[in-house]
Amino acid sequence: MSDYDKNTKTVKIYTDGACSGNPGPGGWGAILKYGENTRELNGFEANTTNQRMELTAAVQALSALKEPCRAELHSDSAYLINAFEQKWLVNWQRNGWLNSQKKPVENKDLWVSLLELAKIHHVTWIKVKGHAGHPENERCDELARRAISEARAKN
Repeated sequence: MSDYDKNTKTVKIYTDGACSGNPGPGGWGAILKYGENTRELNGFEANTTNQRMELTAAVQALSALKEPCRAELHSDSAYLINAFEQKWLVNWQRNGWLNSQKKPVENKDLWVSLLELAKIHHVTWIKVKGHAGHPENERCDELARRAISEARAKN
């Protein structure tokens, strides 16, 4: 992309979502790393799905960037990564937001947000194996689960 030059910041982003029941209470976690700086984010939704939490983590992480960046977004969600890397989103949009079974694409609101954020940031979508000892992925899972347990403790 011509808008990105050698002075554009590269931020490493790690995301994960979790759900207690599917649907049920859900949480998301994200880690943003730039140089020596690390920022952790997480959040909760009372009634959601694991897929929504995976996408929400990516939306929240990319939204937290204060300027256009190169973002290397790491996720264990094949749903998220494949939608970009295997051009599912291109096909869904071409088909009027219908999936290959001619049913409405789930989580369209979050997909639209991700597409808008991907216009601002140069995002590289990277699949990591979940629950396989990847330190940042494990930490994001912990952040997501903590959001659920903290919300439950308040009720």
